[in-house]
Amino acid sequence: MIVDFADRVVIPTYALLDDRAAALHAAAMTLRAAPSPARLRAAQDAWVATRVPWEQSEGFLFGPVSAQGFDPAMDSWPVDRTDLEAVLASSDALTATYIRNLPETQKGFHAIEYLLFGEARDRDADDLDARELAYLTGLTLELTAVTAALEASWTTGAPPYRDVFTTAGAAGNTAYPSLDAAAQEILVGMSGICDEVANGKIADPYDAHDPNLVESQYSYNSRLDFADNLRSVENAYTGDVPAAGTTGRGLDEVVRAVDPALDTRLRAELADAIAKIQAIPDPFRDAITTPAAYPAIEAAQAAIRTVQTTIDGDLAEAVR
Repeated sequence: MIVDFADRVVIPTYALLDDRAAALHAAAMTLRAAPSPARLRAAQDAWVATRVPWEQSEGFLFGPVSAQGFDPAMDSWPVDRTDLEAVLASSDALTATYIRNLPETQKGFHAIEYLLFGEARDRDADDLDARELAYLTGLTLELTAVTAALEASWTTGAPPYRDVFTTAGAAGNTAYPSLDAAAQEILVGMSGICDEVANGKIADPYDAHDPNLVESQYSYNSRLDFADNLRSVENAYTGDVPAAGTTGRGLDEVVRAVDPALDTRLRAELADAIAKIQAIPDPFRDAITTPAAYPAIEAAQAAIRTVQTTIDGDLAEAVR
């Protein structure tokens, strides 16, 4: 199960992320060459497609993605729109080095999102000037560098993190001195993203009724992000990644051997959480200031917390 988690879940998800980031950069370059509504829509669609494997990786934010800073390099939010506009207003050459050295809130997914979608999914292709297009393609190129490095950290690093993880319990493995240590790492990742979605990504903007705190607010992609975060939990549990077309042995096989009812319950809880996220009125940035939507938001939070409680309690006990 530990080997399949690396080979059938983590690495295929990161490979898909890298492939889709490359496609996003290609779409941005095409848009820059000759802006048109169709090319803008293609680039927007490519951004949304690239979000899927990234959000579906957030159930395992351990290892290089956190230790080497890949997460904030790609996905810091909210963006600083004032500073973004300052970059656009400046005469600085938008070289690869210049963009790489920008603060994290001025690059990555959400800076790209702002340029592609505008403040309220209202971007028009005619609105994009030459400097905005140059900034956009510089940002998408930098994103491909980060996604490629993230995938490589698991496959060709020194050593590949895949080898560190899959040799859990081997003599000299100080990161994972036992198989249980690796299994617990998976459980912590699953629980952590549930906590982040229910008590951070949803709660922070909802409690403050502040759209500026909403992740993926410009593209109206927030609910899809949240649902894909729960799918990352599901993928980590089952050992399968439908988006990448891979299947493997997962924690579910361990659980079915000791408590089949728990396996059935956790699957149902995950499906319920995803359904309740999808039931929040769209866009999420408007729902958080619309009283009629509050029950749906709170129901989604409760469903996600139920999943986390099961992971932290019965699942952890079953695996142990």
